[in-house]
Amino acid sequence: MEELNREQLKKEGFNDDILPTKPEERNWSIGNFATVWMGSVHNIPNYIAIGGLFALGLSVGQVFAAIMSASIIISVVMVLNGQAGSKYGLPFAMLIRASFGTKGAMVPGVLRGVIAAIMWFGFQTYAGSQALSILIAKLWPSFLTLGEDWNLLGLSLPALISFLLFWLFNVALIYGGMNFLGKFTNILSPLVYIVFGGMAIWAIKLAGGIGPILAYTGTGVSGNPVVVFIAAITAVIAAWAAPMVNVADFTRLAKSTKSQAIGQTVGLVVTYLLFAVASISIIVGSEIAFGTPIWNVLDVVARFDSTFAIAISVLTLCLTTLSVNVTGNIVPAGYQLASLFPKKLTFKSGATIAAVIGVLVLPWKLMENATSIFTFLNIIGGLLAPITGVMLAHYFVVSKTELNLGELYSKNGKYNSKNGFNQNAIITLVIAGLLCLIGNFVPFFKPLYDMSWFVGIISAFILYSILQLRRSKAIE
Repeated sequence: MEELNREQLKKEGFNDDILPTKPEERNWSIGNFATVWMGSVHNIPNYIAIGGLFALGLSVGQVFAAIMSASIIISVVMVLNGQAGSKYGLPFAMLIRASFGTKGAMVPGVLRGVIAAIMWFGFQTYAGSQALSILIAKLWPSFLTLGEDWNLLGLSLPALISFLLFWLFNVALIYGGMNFLGKFTNILSPLVYIVFGGMAIWAIKLAGGIGPILAYTGTGVSGNPVVVFIAAITAVIAAWAAPMVNVADFTRLAKSTKSQAIGQTVGLVVTYLLFAVASISIIVGSEIAFGTPIWNVLDVVARFDSTFAIAISVLTLCLTTLSVNVTGNIVPAGYQLASLFPKKLTFKSGATIAAVIGVLVLPWKLMENATSIFTFLNIIGGLLAPITGVMLAHYFVVSKTELNLGELYSKNGKYNSKNGFNQNAIITLVIAGLLCLIGNFVPFFKPLYDMSWFVGIISAFILYSILQLRRSKAIE
C-alpha cells in the first residue's frame, strides 16, 4: 500500500478525520467489534419490529428463523463492506469516491451521512428521552407535573428537559472520541445481557415455563408464505441498511481485517441470539400471561415490582439507544459533513452541527404522524441498499480489493470519472432504487417493495458489475 504525503494533502484541504488512519490509531480488537453494535440490536424499535412479525401471523419457529437468518446476512455484509476500511484505513466518505467518483460521492454521502443520519438522530434522541423521562420520574415523582400546561413547539417542560439532557449525552459521546465510544460499548455489553436476559426469564416464568412459549403457533400468514418469510427477514435487516453503508468508519480503526471479521460476526450473531430469545419470550410470554402481547419494552418494564429493576432496565434502554444513535447516526453525519467542507469542519464540529440540526427538525413532530415518518424512512432505506450493492460490486468485482489511495485523494485521478461523476453508479442507484420503491405506488410490484433490501442490494450489485465490466472492455 502506497504512502500518502499527509502534510501535502492537509494543505489541499484534507484533515486528519478523512485521511487514512495511522497504524497507531488502529487499535480496535475483536472485543470492540463484538460489542459495538449491541445497542443497535437491543433497542425499542427493533423490539417493536419483532412484535410486528407475530402480528403477521408467524409462529415462534418462523420468527426465530427469520431473526437468526437476518443476523447472519447482516454480519456477512458488514464484514465484507468493512474490509476496505480495515485494509486501507479509509472512512466511508472517501471510500465511496472509488465507485461514485470524486463529486458523485456526494450523492450517496448526503443520502446516508446527512439526510438519513440526521433524521434518525433526532428520532432516536426523542425515543431515548422518553425512556429517560420514566427513569427521572421514578427517582423524582413530581417531575412529570413540572410546568403544568406549558409547552414549547409541542413539548411539555418535562419532555423538553429529558430531550435536552439526552441530547447532551449524545454530544458528550462525540467529544469523548471514537476510542471512548469503544470503551463505552464494552461497559454497556454486560448490562444488556443482564437486563434482557432477566426480562426473558421473567416472561418465561409468567407464561408457566418455556413449553407454552414454544407451543405458540401464531394465527398463520396470509399470502405467499415464502414472500412473507423473506419480508420478515427484510424487516429485521432494514434497521441495518444505514450502518452497512458506512461500516468503514468503524473498521478503519481495526487492528486487522481478521479482528473486525471475527468481532462483528460473533458479536452480531450472539447478540441476535439473545435478542431472539428475549424478544420472543417477552412478547409471547406476555400474551399468554396477560391475554395481550406487550410490544413496547417500556410497558414490560413498567410491570416490574422492584424500583431498582425498573431503574436499571430503563437506564440500560437509554444507554442502548444512546449507543445506536451515536454509532449509527452521528458518526456518519460528522464524517460526511467534514468531507463536504474539509477546510472548515472536522469530525467533531461536523457531528455537533448535525446534532443541532437534529433538534431543529423537531423530531417529536415527525413522530406525531407515523405515516409521514415511515414513508420517509422507507424511501431512504430503498436507496441505501443499492448504495451497498454498488460499493461491494466495485470493491470485489471491479477493483478486486485493490484501491489506489493516491488517486482516491486526487481531484483529477482515475476515480474522477467523467467530470467527477461515475455515471454507471448513478444510473445503477436510480434503477435499483426504483425497483425497491415502485411497489409502494404500484400494487402489482408490492412483493418487490416487501423485499426491498434484497431487491436493492442484489439488483445494484449485478447491474453495476455489468456496466463497469462493459466499460473496461470498451476501453481495452
